[in-house]
Amino acid sequence: MHELILGGARSGKSRHAEIRAEASGLEVVYIATAQALDDEMAARIARHRGQRPAEWGLVEEPLALAAALQREAAGDRCLLVDCLTLWLSNLLLTDEPDRLANETEQLLALLPDLPGHIILVSNETGLGVVPMGALSRRYVDAAGWLHQALAAHCQRVTFCVAGLPQVLKGEPV
Repeated sequence: MHELILGGARSGKSRHAEIRAEASGLEVVYIATAQALDDEMAARIARHRGQRPAEWGLVEEPLALAAALQREAAGDRCLLVDCLTLWLSNLLLTDEPDRLANETEQLLALLPDLPGHIILVSNETGLGVVPMGALSRRYVDAAGWLHQALAAHCQRVTFCVAGLPQVLKGEPV
């Protein structure tokens, strides 16, 4: 089972993903894409870490997500990736102009063959106003294209709002 869970900031998407991972009954490995580049983000990361069960594995991978998924995926394992939009931001801010396209291509090529339960969490950024800056527009475009490709692939797509998961594709939970 491959799932995509979308939502805005503080929509409950990460909590819903954690509930889904726990319910899988599989060994869970949390793949974190965030980087603690300032005190506020370090506090957010610590808060998220404190909410997860201690027995879950943790892989911190801000850039090479496809490689981490390939290395960690197994039929008896649930991988929870949180979150794809932070991963996109990390890639956009590298000094490597082609890195975003290359990493995204690798992820989309690899995903159909990954065994186990894969849960992908991402911020839905396309519901607001069109950003004025070129980098912001590139980010929103990249997120939108990625979400569309992942939604086509995943067996379940859920949109969270106000802590309420709304199944867009697949069987309700």
